[in-house]
Amino acid sequence: MLASRYGNKLIQMIKSLSKRFVVTLMLSALSGCTALQFADIFQGYNSQMKPVKSAQRQGEFIKANDLLGERATNDGSYVLNLLESGRLAFLAANWQASQKNFAQAYIELEEQRNKAKIQLSRGIEKLGATVSNDNAISYQVPYYEQSMLHSYQALNYLFQHDLDGALVEIRRANLVQENALKAYESEIYNAKNALYKSGISTDSLANTYPSMVSAIGQVKNAFQNAFTFYLSAILYEASGELNDAYIDYKRAIEIYPENTYLQQDILRLATKLGMSEDVEHFQQRFGKYQAKQSTGQGQVVILVEKDIVNSKQDVSLNLPIGRGNKGLKFFSFSLPVYQGDLPQHSKAIVKSGGQSYQSNEIVRIQSLAAKDLQEQLPALLTRQVVRVVAKEQMRQKLSREAGDVGNILASIYNIASERADTRSWSTLPDQVDIVRMQLPSGKQVLPVQINGQQQNINLDVQPNRITLIHYSAIGNYTGYQVINL
Repeated sequence: MLASRYGNKLIQMIKSLSKRFVVTLMLSALSGCTALQFADIFQGYNSQMKPVKSAQRQGEFIKANDLLGERATNDGSYVLNLLESGRLAFLAANWQASQKNFAQAYIELEEQRNKAKIQLSRGIEKLGATVSNDNAISYQVPYYEQSMLHSYQALNYLFQHDLDGALVEIRRANLVQENALKAYESEIYNAKNALYKSGISTDSLANTYPSMVSAIGQVKNAFQNAFTFYLSAILYEASGELNDAYIDYKRAIEIYPENTYLQQDILRLATKLGMSEDVEHFQQRFGKYQAKQSTGQGQVVILVEKDIVNSKQDVSLNLPIGRGNKGLKFFSFSLPVYQGDLPQHSKAIVKSGGQSYQSNEIVRIQSLAAKDLQEQLPALLTRQVVRVVAKEQMRQKLSREAGDVGNILASIYNIASERADTRSWSTLPDQVDIVRMQLPSGKQVLPVQINGQQQNINLDVQPNRITLIHYSAIGNYTGYQVINL
């Protein structure tokens, strides 16, 4: 009975004082947040994207875009919103809308890079993140997402019959990967060094944080994208720039050496360019190459997109932080993670002229995303150390100034705001495969089978040219677009 009376009084006290304290707390921590960004902080981006991805799996791309909503330019997830919207417009074959969104995203990225050189512009948002979470920071687009941005923009130009525009975008995609290669080692070193200085070792993180080995798969780094290299090679080949095409085919095959279509592309172009030493080298690796008669025939390339990339999840950890002569104290952290094994997708089967062709993987977005997250963990955890210490100091101050009520309110806020940053480009495909074949010129019907469904693709093969097919198999939806390069 006594406990009950005390509890009722405490609840009344909280109700009478909570408004003042909570408002003060929230205003100081979250000033400038938009409604959607507020939801990012307390609900999580992955939760908000569930209805969007559900509509996407049904092929309802316009509905998915409506569910996505629009974000203000001062919203920290504005760039991410542009990427999601651009992707959904692309799937809806609204090339102009997709192109507009991606173009604006590129402008925002360029502005981010310029601001990063100055560093001052991020001071205010970092202050907000210190007492909330990383969702208060402007979304930093990973290298693999940047390369996909330019790859899709290149396809937007292609489907509007602008090969030159597509080549500009594909060069930007390659530049992203070159810049990533230059920055990679220094970024990883600086992040690990900052984590060590914060009082947490990478060993303590490794012993507590869930393993992402299964999600990462075989990828060596988070920025080399064989799909981008392959698309680049196709465009260069279509424009007659065979040396550049050959270089990018070689880049792609170093990532996917078992891809039989890449093997044939390498041998075909090396032979055509008269690179006898390369021909000998690659024949030792991949077997004898026999050139096929191409008179009156054309090349058909199918890009097969499969499903949707998984979203990041939130995981809670208890880690010790060294506090000098005060010893260790355990704090609770929330970090993003990709959990579970890589989903297994069916191969696409294409039949033509009595032959059957199976699609081969050219990129696994899930693996790139998980690898990128693994590499970002030291930097993420460093910010978390600063954050939990700051929140604890704030709790102690409120406890001193407002007694038990202040302590309770601060504790409630700390728990509610301890959310991992689960933002990522969530409408990307999980996997992209390729199929390549040589077909007689003229009108063709290609039956494509995947996930127990068959769809007939109508195309008009032109002699000595490349016919590019973009094919999507997302949930219950299948669809395609065809362009002659």
